[in-house]
Amino acid sequence: MNCRHCGSQLEHTFLDLGFAPPSNAYLSDKDLTKPELYYPLKLKVCTQCWLVQTIDYALADELFSSDYAYFSSTSVSWLAHAKRYTDAITERLELDEKSFVIEVASNDGYLLKNFVQSGIPCLGIEPTDSTAAAAEKLGIPVMREFFGDALSRELVHQGKKADLIVGNNVYAHVPDINDFTLGLKATLKLGGTITLEFPHLMRLIEYAQFDTVYHEHFSYLSLYTVNLIFEQAGLRVFDVEELSTHGGSLRIYGCHQNDKRVTAESVHSMLAEETSRGLQSLTIYHAFQSRADHVKNEMLSFLLAQKKEGKSVMAYGAAAKGNTLLNYAGVKPDLLPMVCDAASAKQGKFMPGSHIPILSPAELELQRPDFLLILPWNIAEEVKRQNAAHAMLGTKFVTAVPELIIS
Repeated sequence: MNCRHCGSQLEHTFLDLGFAPPSNAYLSDKDLTKPELYYPLKLKVCTQCWLVQTIDYALADELFSSDYAYFSSTSVSWLAHAKRYTDAITERLELDEKSFVIEVASNDGYLLKNFVQSGIPCLGIEPTDSTAAAAEKLGIPVMREFFGDALSRELVHQGKKADLIVGNNVYAHVPDINDFTLGLKATLKLGGTITLEFPHLMRLIEYAQFDTVYHEHFSYLSLYTVNLIFEQAGLRVFDVEELSTHGGSLRIYGCHQNDKRVTAESVHSMLAEETSRGLQSLTIYHAFQSRADHVKNEMLSFLLAQKKEGKSVMAYGAAAKGNTLLNYAGVKPDLLPMVCDAASAKQGKFMPGSHIPILSPAELELQRPDFLLILPWNIAEEVKRQNAAHAMLGTKFVTAVPELIIS
């Protein structure tokens, strides 16, 4: 396999999680009687551009089907994050009714609804029918397409160049990152701004966040590598912010290469920190597998110990990261009988691979487990607040990444 960005041959493995089904391929009752597709879940690192990437195995349309079950609006904290961003970027770029905003992978309208309420024209690009339909109910115009260079040419032909292009947690999801970036370039007005948010590879390594690896994430990104990809496409990263979301993310600000805005010191500082952390050296990548195995083994030991003690453990959050963790550990309903999730689209279904049933959070009131394992650890505090009444009755909260913590 060759690198998806620079084309160099990939020789070094960063992480091997064996075989797993796609993490968002939730199952119905009928699906349980059918064969389930598993794909290799392995990451390689390129020693030329340092792009960490999944090995080739499947087409994007096999991962993002019309009934894709991830709805951004399920998380209250994520909605608040989106509102803070839209308020800040509107002020920073002085956006108004004459501006035009495009969000790539606009999901259920969690973000663009704020621009609609402010009277700022916008367009969502979203290939999955279920989430696009939810956005349209909010009055958001949506193109149900995958974004790339071809679609950008169509948008340009229609006169739809953007003052602002937003992409939150989509850059890592695109199989052809070069084509996607060329699309950003073509659709951006002169003087326009691109903002992309993505989990930061540096934090993934620092906190052993191996459960954020799944098939839908084709790339694991550092600022160094994104800088190279942007430069090749005729774009420039002129500012960067660190975010706490998803265990540590970056928000980059991009523009055309010849834009008059000066590259901020934050870009140079982050590039220097990545280098000092060893992100352009193989040592840190070769050491990661044993750290991932330690996290997995600690969680499995905990579940086995509670089973032996006769204690009840249930999980909260049917998140993709939870599926990666459970499948790598080989956890089945005998150790974890149910997962509660607030998203109605997931309730009544089963976790891929493990076949653990997904139920409403109301089930916790009936079961009153001894332990509640929070799979989406990135919103653990939100989950704890929502389930504080159970804690008052004796339920203890558990997170497994970056280490097993019981509180």
